[in-house]
Amino acid sequence: MERGWLHGEGFLFCLILHLLLQGSADIFTINCSGFDQHGVDPAAFQAVFDRKAFRPVINYSIPTQVNISFTLSAILEVDAQLQLMTSFLWLNLIWYNPFIRWNPKECGGISKLSIATENLWLPDIFINEFMDVDQTPTGLMAYVTSEGHTRYDKPMKVTSICNLDIFYFPFDEQNCTLSFTSFLYTVETMVLGLEKDVQEISNISQNLIQNKGEWILLDIRQTMMKMAVDDSYYDQITFYVAIRRRPFLYVINLLVPSGFLIAIDALSFFLPPESENRAPFKMTLLLGYNVFLLMMNDLLPDTGTPLISVYFALCLSLMVFSLLETVFITYLLHLVTIQPPPMPRWLYSLLLHCTSPRERYLTAPQKGNKGLRLTPIQLPGLKEPMELVGKVPGPQEAELNGCPESTRGQQEDEAQKQHLVSLWVQFSYMMDTLLFRLYLLFMATSITTIIVLWST
Repeated sequence: MERGWLHGEGFLFCLILHLLLQGSADIFTINCSGFDQHGVDPAAFQAVFDRKAFRPVINYSIPTQVNISFTLSAILEVDAQLQLMTSFLWLNLIWYNPFIRWNPKECGGISKLSIATENLWLPDIFINEFMDVDQTPTGLMAYVTSEGHTRYDKPMKVTSICNLDIFYFPFDEQNCTLSFTSFLYTVETMVLGLEKDVQEISNISQNLIQNKGEWILLDIRQTMMKMAVDDSYYDQITFYVAIRRRPFLYVINLLVPSGFLIAIDALSFFLPPESENRAPFKMTLLLGYNVFLLMMNDLLPDTGTPLISVYFALCLSLMVFSLLETVFITYLLHLVTIQPPPMPRWLYSLLLHCTSPRERYLTAPQKGNKGLRLTPIQLPGLKEPMELVGKVPGPQEAELNGCPESTRGQQEDEAQKQHLVSLWVQFSYMMDTLLFRLYLLFMATSITTIIVLWST
């Protein structure tokens, strides 16, 4: 009798244990019968909705894995002064909720449903570089599958801080970062992963980007790290967004007009140095260049010193130096027609060194020349130019002497004076030639630099 009672008690214990185990296996399975005929019954998900305040896990020692991906669909603005990049992206978050499961066979083949996000637990993923108020629209939906996987797609207008280097403007490339992390859950409670390969994220963003404006998306790379805050560690995924500026607008509006003005200023060297129209022409160009810089100032970055600003400063300096050189030569040519100053010995040696061998031998002055274009003559016993000025006897002195040689001496002194004038004229032409070659070198260097920066 006792043995039978023990046998019956063991059987009852096994039956109860079986029922409990069977119930525990189906305790989180949603009864979806009738969904295909009467629609989704909210009461079937009420137990899930009641748990939205808690992290959806059965064992709290196991962290929730959230997989992240995004699609960069537009680069709206890059502010060099505030060091900000404004972009539009779709953020994709996927995680597992063990409390949402159903059998698709019992629900007419329904394997995926959309549920309002206000009824679900959402991971608190944010961007570290975010510098604005989150303007994500409310009332978004999330997709849940019959296996318990939840997918949340979130459109975001992101204004993020970005360390911009504008030295190579407008041929600059920038590398901005987007760091995704949680501000509440540490690595013990939440880990982050990639829902897509980073190369796939980059390719999809390049193909779907809608803004064809100033910036081009080059590439997206990523790194995973743990961010330490006090004694806690947080999982973090950092994406590096490489973008490049389209320089065509700035080349047309800035570099081409500046290059034209410099080229016209270089062509002004073909005007004779003694021309009265050369200085006013250069002054007009200089004034026009200053007006051009004032009008184009809005296109230049407000902060930093880009390379194009250095180029404009060099162009302006060359034009100012060219105008000063023209004024100096005009004054010098006017002075030598009245009384040519003595030429320093070092300048005379430099002039002889810079001129060609043919021009070193001076020929006789041509008839009809008036002092500006006289070619000097090589006379026997010619002294150094700096010893000539102030030793020429005047006509009255020659008449008082009454010597037959006075006329010949006066002619020699006049020839030496014309020789000195011709030396100063050659010096003015040498200065023009050197400055013109400097213009050509600057223009060639500028064009080469633009081509190299644009092609790379």
